[in-house]
Amino acid sequence: MLSRLEKSSSRIGYSLKFDWLLLLLVTGLTFLGSITIHSAELNTHHSNWLQHLVFGTLGVVICLTLARWNYRRLLDFHWLIYALTNLILLAVKLIGSKANGAQSWISIAGIKIEPSEFAKLGIIITLCALLHDRPIAKPIDLLRILGIAGVPWLLIFFQPDLGTSLVFGAITLGILYWSNTNRGWLLLLVSPVISMIIFNVYFVGWIVWSIFLLLVAWLSLPWKKVGTLGVLVTTILSGWLSKIVWSVLKNYQKERIVVFLDPDKDILGSGYQLTQSRIAIGSGGLWGKGLFHGPQTQLNFVPEQHTDFIFSAVGEEWGFVGAVMVVLTFWLICLRLLLIANSGRDNFGSLLVIGVFSMVLFQTIVNIGMTIGIAPITGIPLPWMTYGRSSLMTNFIAIGLAESVANFRTNKKDY
Repeated sequence: MLSRLEKSSSRIGYSLKFDWLLLLLVTGLTFLGSITIHSAELNTHHSNWLQHLVFGTLGVVICLTLARWNYRRLLDFHWLIYALTNLILLAVKLIGSKANGAQSWISIAGIKIEPSEFAKLGIIITLCALLHDRPIAKPIDLLRILGIAGVPWLLIFFQPDLGTSLVFGAITLGILYWSNTNRGWLLLLVSPVISMIIFNVYFVGWIVWSIFLLLVAWLSLPWKKVGTLGVLVTTILSGWLSKIVWSVLKNYQKERIVVFLDPDKDILGSGYQLTQSRIAIGSGGLWGKGLFHGPQTQLNFVPEQHTDFIFSAVGEEWGFVGAVMVVLTFWLICLRLLLIANSGRDNFGSLLVIGVFSMVLFQTIVNIGMTIGIAPITGIPLPWMTYGRSSLMTNFIAIGLAESVANFRTNKKDY
C-alpha cells in the first residue's frame, strides 16, 4: 500500500514530505478571513470578501506550484531579487500613491500593489543566500549583513511605513539567530531601541540595563575595551536620541504610541479605534454574538475592521472560543514551519523557512496585540485574514517556498 502511494505521489511531482497540514491551515484561515470580511462590510457596498476569496484561491495555486519548484534555484538569482526589491521600493517613493499618511502603493496595469509586502520575501531570500554558507564569525560580518538589509529598510521606513520596517527587523533577527550568530551580539544589536524606551520610562532601570549591556559587551566582543566603550557611548546616546526619533515620527504615528500608553486619553479621537475594538472583542463573551450578528461589526463602529482590525470582528462574532481557535491555528502554522526548518535539507532551506516563520509570528503577535491594547497600532496585517491583495499573495508565496523546502527534504535529484 505504501509503495503504491509513493508511486502515486511521485507521478504528481510531490514527495511524502509535502506538508499538507500547513497548506490546510493557511487555506482555512483565508476562508475564515473571507467570511469575517463579508460580515464586517455587510451593510456597505463593498465586496472585498469576494476579492479576498479569489486571490486566496490564486494563492493556493501559486503555493502548490512553488512547492514543486526547487527552492535552491533562488541562490542563482538572489542579487537580482535584491536589486529588483530596492528598485521597486525606490519607484514607490518617486511615483507611488499616498494613503493613510504613507506613500506605499504603486499602480501596475491598473492594479494597486504594495511593494513593501513583497520586499519582505526579497530580504528573506537575500539574507538566507548570504548566510547559508558564510555564518557570522566577526562583528564586521554582522555589520555587512545589516548594511545590506538596511537599504530596503530605510526605503520603507521613510515612506513612512513603521509597521513593515518593524517586520523587516524581526525577519533579520530571526534569520541571524538561526544562523548561530553570537547571542550577545544580537542583544547588543537591539539594545539601542530598548535603551530608548527604558530611558524615558524608568531612569533607574536604564542604569541597571546599561550595566548589564557593558557586561555582555565585555564577555562577547573581540575587542573588549574598545567594544565596551562603544556600547557605553551608544547606550548613552540612545537615551537622548529618543527625542530626535520622536520628532521624526509623523503625527498619526505619535498618536498611536500615546493611545497605546493611555487608551482612554482621547476615546472619541485618536483612541476611538482601539476603544471600539476592545469593546467588540469583550462583548463577544465565550461563544460570540454569532456570524453577521455583532453590533460593533455590523454598525461599523470599528474603523478599518476588514483590514488591520479583522480580529476584533472574530472576537465579537465568534467569541473567546473562536478567537482562541484562531490563535491556536497560527500556533500550529508556526510549529509546522519550525519542524520544516529543523529538518531542512541544507542551511539555505532551513534559513528560508525561519525567515517565513519570523515574519508570520511577528505579524500575528503585533496585530492581535494591537486589537486588544497590548501593542501599539502599527498597521501590520493579520496573515491570511486581513484584506489586502499584496499581503495575501506575499504570505502564500512564503508558504509555497516553505513547502518547497519540505518537499525536497529527501529528494537527492535537482529539478
